[in-house]
Parts: sequence; structure tokens; C-alpha cells
Amino acid sequence: MRRTGLTDLPLHTGKAPRWLFERMKSLAAEVLYLIALEYGTAEVLRRFSDPFWFQAFGCLLGFDWHSSGITTTVMGAVKEGLKKYPELNLFVAGGKGKTSLKTPEEIANTCEKKGISHGNRLIKLSRLAAKIDNSAVQDGFSLYHHTFIFTADGSWAVIQQGLDDKRLLARRYHWLGERVKKMTIEPHAAVCCDVRKPTLNLVDKTAKELQSSMVELALLHPERLAAEMELARLSMPRRHHISLEDIDIKRFKTTMEKAYENQVKDFEELLAVKGAGAKFLRALALTAEIVHGKRISFKDPARYAFAHGGKDGHPFPVNRKIYDHTIETLKEIISRAKVGEVEKSKALKRLARLQERLT
Repeated sequence: MRRTGLTDLPLHTGKAPRWLFERMKSLAAEVLYLIALEYGTAEVLRRFSDPFWFQAFGCLLGFDWHSSGITTTVMGAVKEGLKKYPELNLFVAGGKGKTSLKTPEEIANTCEKKGISHGNRLIKLSRLAAKIDNSAVQDGFSLYHHTFIFTADGSWAVIQQGLDDKRLLARRYHWLGERVKKMTIEPHAAVCCDVRKPTLNLVDKTAKELQSSMVELALLHPERLAAEMELARLSMPRRHHISLEDIDIKRFKTTMEKAYENQVKDFEELLAVKGAGAKFLRALALTAEIVHGKRISFKDPARYAFAHGGKDGHPFPVNRKIYDHTIETLKEIISRAKVGEVEKSKALKRLARLQERLT
């Protein structure tokens, strides 16, 4: 069940009442403490990177089982709850809205306080993960939540969420550092979601040559590149649903000047250039395709991935043995948790009701 990837969720309004959030903080801290105690903090990061485990964790804490708020509220509870156990050396930076913008500052402060020497590296990874899901994977979702979970030894995971206000959907992105071989080539190992559509995917496994061509173009003088774009505009193939017509060449040149001055060496450095957002990358990718003939991937990285099957037999029937094993494992964790009898009783009752529905 250890996967990383994406989850699509319906967008819901409202917030958790204070009485519930306080209990979520307590229960989250104890469960994570027990997992870390039994399996180590690296396993906690693996659990967070699994969209199925994260969803079950949110249910266990008593929050809405499928809404977008499960991401922001659960991570908020985790961030506050873990403060109870500083000895774990497990930290959460970032959050929703303006709080997400403070992620680099929070990482730096934590590293300074704890004497962690690789703060700059972690900040770079945090920024790059956000830039990729917000601009390099153009799926119609704009990020509004970003949390970076890390340990004292430099291991890390990312949970962030984007908004599609037209379809009233939120998409959650999961990352796990130990499984990322290269940040710019299919960093999501698996995906969980129901909604797919044509997506400009600049980190698809087929995009290596395209990325190299984009970097090559970025090393051209901005005036020359602008001329190449004008030529590309004239010969744009009809097959694409995205065109260069909405690109502001002057604004594009401003960003290109920054890339040219920095003499970017690879796609990762190109993403780090200030102003290299979705429109800039799209324009550069389309130009690279026309000038160098490198194919663009419009494959949405989201695809079906289920842990226990479906009640109607799709994509496969529910395996009760595996399902019961999952429930028993959670029961064991909760029975060992150092929480009040009320919280433990409520959690076990929720699990029992879930099991009854399957029998």
C-alpha cells in the first residue's frame, strides 16, 4: 500500500470545530508516535506519501472522509500535534494559503534550531516540488496548500493540494523523497484519482529530450529566441489545443533574459528561474517542439490505483482478508495509543462500522 501520487477530491467549504481539531491533534500525535516508535520516522514519511493511508488516517481522526478539507485540516493537526514529541525529530513546515509561503522560512528556522546542516537542500526540494505540480504539470489545478515533512537526517515527503474552481475539485499531490530518482522525471510513482483530461506534462518519462531542448532554447539570446517563437507561431500544427496566441512575447523575453543570464544547465535549474511559470513553460515547450521536433506529452499523470478494490467489483472485488488485516492493524495501533478512552472508543467504533458494511 506504499504509493505516492495524486488524489482528486470534491471541494467542500467550512472548517473543523475547535473541539474536534483539538482531539485530532492529540490522536494524530499518538498514532504517529507509535508508528515512529515501532518502525522509525522514515516509515511515517512513507505513510504520508500513500494517498490511501492518508485518506484512512483522516477518517480515523474523525474528519470528513472524502472532501478537500481533509488535506488541510489533517496536516494542520499533524503539524501542531507533533510538537508534543520533539524527540522524534519529525517536522512539518508550511500549510494552507499564506502559510504555505512561509515554508522556506519555517524549514530554515527548524534546521537552525535543531542544528540540521542541510536546510538549503530541503528548501530547494520544497520549492521545486511546488513549482513542478503548479507549472510543469498543467492539469488545471492551482496550488493553495503545501506542506513539507522532513526528519533530522534529511529524509522528506511533500503533501500539497491544488484547486480547480471551475469544476469545484481539489487535487492532492503526494511525494516521497526516497522514491524520487530525479525530481523532473515522473516524481509521482503512482496516482489515485477519478478525473483525467489532456494535461501538458513536462515531467513525463517521455519528456527528457523535450526538457533538453527547452534548456537549449533558454541559452539562446532572448532576441533570437523571440524570433524563433514568431516562426513557431506561423507553423503551429493544428493538432494542438494549446497555442502561442495568448503568450505575451515582451513578458516572455523578460523571463528569458533571467534564464539567459543564469545560463541554466538543466530543466531543474530552468524551473527555478523567477517568472518561469505555467505560461512561460508552455510557450517554451511548444517552441521546442516546432524548432527541434521534440514531442510534447499531454498525458495526465493521474490514473486509477486502488488498495482494496471496489464494492461493485471494479476494478476488482474487495479482498476481505486484506481489508480485515488493514482494519486489525489500525485497531492494534489505536489500542496501544496513549490517548483517552473516549477518543480510542470512538475510533474503534468507526472502524467497526466500516467493517460491518463489508460483511
